[in-house]
Amino acid sequence: MGLKMIVLVKQVPDTHHVTTDTMKSDGTVNRADLPAIMNPEDLNALEEALRIKETVGGTVTAMTMGPPKAVEVLRECLYRGADDVILLSDRRFAGADTLATSYALKCAIEKVGKYDLILCGRQAIDGDTAQVGPQTAEKLGINQLTYVSKVIEVGKKKITVRRSMDRGYEVVRSAYPVLLTIAAEANEPRSPSVKRVMAYKNITSQRDDFYDASYLHPNRKEGCRCIREWNVESIEADPKLCGISGSPTKVKKIENVVLTTQDSKQIENTESAIRGLIQQLIKEHIIG
Repeated sequence: MGLKMIVLVKQVPDTHHVTTDTMKSDGTVNRADLPAIMNPEDLNALEEALRIKETVGGTVTAMTMGPPKAVEVLRECLYRGADDVILLSDRRFAGADTLATSYALKCAIEKVGKYDLILCGRQAIDGDTAQVGPQTAEKLGINQLTYVSKVIEVGKKKITVRRSMDRGYEVVRSAYPVLLTIAAEANEPRSPSVKRVMAYKNITSQRDDFYDASYLHPNRKEGCRCIREWNVESIEADPKLCGISGSPTKVKKIENVVLTTQDSKQIENTESAIRGLIQQLIKEHIIG
């Protein structure tokens, strides 16, 4: 059968190392102050695409938008099994909110051409908006299945998944093309392949405006030749809709929150005491 899949990934600051210097005065993240990692749930999205490829065949193209150093997450995708990788990098993409980001991704996906599945993480740990995936699907005019916790069946014309909800789950089916946002509980991402690390550790990015879809033929023998790099002109995007100029979201104020212990409470290590604490936390809307 074979499906053509595009996985949207993002290089994000490691939020486990947040300091008071993390935010700039203009409200953007000082990414140079934090180590960069691949967004965790994007790894789940990549893993799901690779599992589908192993089950029914097809190709996996990973795509990211970011500064030149974002090639690191694309190498990670190649190490794990992606067939092709694309970097959207241009100063005019900088400072994009979710609307500008989804617009640029939409233009790039349309440049790639025909596809069956688009997969991305449920949300990114730096913004926590969970908006880019759905907004990209909306701009492309395709179906979207969000909060996917399990892919149940991959058919020739339709895919069936389980979606997590506040009070349970639902099983839904969609025809292709469709965008899926994958939650962390969907799978356990595989480790990089040593063989692929050796093959791709020195791969570099290269401006390549021409996209040859036949390059991704499943029976080809050669590997990925380079990390394709596209700018605003490459994807025929309107510069006014990219980056800061295309972002209506503005940061009004920044506050540094310092968490301190003001009160503590000890409870007995019994089932009834723990149940009582949980009920109290729910009543005070701390958990729920």
